[in-house]
Amino acid sequence: MPKTTFYNLSDEKKKRIFDAAVLEFSSRRFSDASINQIIKNAGIPKGSFYQYFADKEDIYLYMVGEISKDIHEIVGTQQIFNSNDNFFETIMRRAKGTIKLGKTKPEYAKIGALTVIDDSEFLVQLLRTSNEKYIEIIERDKQRGLIKPEIDSKVVITMIYIFIFNEYLYSGFDETQYLKKVEAAIQILKQGIAINQDN
Repeated sequence: MPKTTFYNLSDEKKKRIFDAAVLEFSSRRFSDASINQIIKNAGIPKGSFYQYFADKEDIYLYMVGEISKDIHEIVGTQQIFNSNDNFFETIMRRAKGTIKLGKTKPEYAKIGALTVIDDSEFLVQLLRTSNEKYIEIIERDKQRGLIKPEIDSKVVITMIYIFIFNEYLYSGFDETQYLKKVEAAIQILKQGIAINQDN
């Protein structure tokens, strides 16, 4: 997270640095993103950057934290996580939240999409942490008898996360087409695709 010197900056300068980070990380994968480009877009000296942040991971975490605050305002965490909803209903809420976010802050949705095509250990670990809430919901639904107990929760979450963000980009931001495909994917998950040939 940022060093103390960063928090001593004016709000205008902090926003300029944040905006520069968003621009860079929504244009390139984390692995390919450049601190030099962030510095250039923010209009700050290179030495100043390292007075504010330790490295690229540090500014990425700061950016994600600020984006999370925005997402909470735009989408509302309670609108996604409802204790009465099952996993599949939660995923549909997440998909609708992605559409709402994409309309308001398309660069945030692009950052999310770029995380699924980046194999850096830093991002892999970050995704694991952010997906814990969804894993808890799957495990709860196993206890409720809604999901088979032998299902690997982490694999399901990875599949869904990749699909939700990739399909959002591939659908050309068409809300109707996107939600229809998410619903179809959920039905496939519910029903499975293999025909039982044991009988």
